Amino acid sequence: MKISSEHFGFLPDGNEALLYTLENENGLIVKITNYGGTILSFIVPDKSGTPADVVLGMRTWAEWIENPYYFNCIVGRTCNRIADARFSIDGIEYNVSANHGKFQLHGGFKGFHQKLWKAEPVELLDEVCLELEYLSVDGEEGFPGNILIKAIYSLNNKNEFGISFIATTDKATPVNLTNHAYFNLSGEGSGDIYSHELLLFADTFTVTDSNSIPTGEFASVTGTPFDFTQPHEIGERILDLYKGYDNNFVLRNQSGNLMLAAQVYDSESGRELAVYTTEPGVQLYTSNWFDGSLKGKSGKPHLQHSAFCLETQHFPDSMNHPEFPTVILRPGDQYKSKTVWKFSNRN
Repeated sequence: MKISSEHFGFLPDGNEALLYTLENENGLIVKITNYGGTILSFIVPDKSGTPADVVLGMRTWAEWIENPYYFNCIVGRTCNRIADARFSIDGIEYNVSANHGKFQLHGGFKGFHQKLWKAEPVELLDEVCLELEYLSVDGEEGFPGNILIKAIYSLNNKNEFGISFIATTDKATPVNLTNHAYFNLSGEGSGDIYSHELLLFADTFTVTDSNSIPTGEFASVTGTPFDFTQPHEIGERILDLYKGYDNNFVLRNQSGNLMLAAQVYDSESGRELAVYTTEPGVQLYTSNWFDGSLKGKSGKPHLQHSAFCLETQHFPDSMNHPEFPTVILRPGDQYKSKTVWKFSNRN
């Protein structure tokens, strides 16, 4: 295993972004920039040993700076949605930036995905790591408190790619971090993900309104297009929904321990992705709003349903729903989250 670095690009303020390459002995190659903690490519061999890039993305540095669809980056201070872009903590109301109509999405106008993180490569006996660090100051995008975040990406020879988050704060504040990776296990630019088989370890989901904001109600997946308790092709019932899937599933595991949350299998390539997480929820998103106006790394347009996301997370808008697992981090406490993507092949 090895990790290396090189120049990637300069930001408008003159700061340099670097590109880090993590490789294991099985042909997995992951390229990550410290701009947004963004995964630019993720090379995985298929059942015949042929490699392909299984995450979508942009072609040029200038396009990565904008990253309009949050491709494969760290999103925060809170991922997903905050209703009316406001919440209260201990009786104090905070108004955060409303970057998506009346609500906030994925951290605001300039979230963590558009920040330059401090980076340090680390080589250990059984894995290579990229440690990233960012200080989000009090008032950034309207959030209270100075919060120090560490994100650790790791790769080992078991074909496991880990994402760990650790955070501390000096004032009570919401924290809900994830990586917004867009996967296509057949390879970037290969078409839609309708034939990908998905298994989710979730029996309920959070009901949402027309803006995808949770109402506070939980509903059973039984008898609905959201039932992936047995493997189903993603495309099997996707046309029964408006645009596609963009829903938070309540995982059976609410213990905070690292457990299996989802499995996705692509029969064409033989690739299988298993997602393990300590998080209580996972957002399934099927690139519903891709309209072909942007081109991907292969030069082909990003089209609707050409990728899926499994964003491990606390539930959306949790700071406004006391019935949800809390996302409020307080001074003296530590936020911890871990997700592992494990790749394998079926012959």
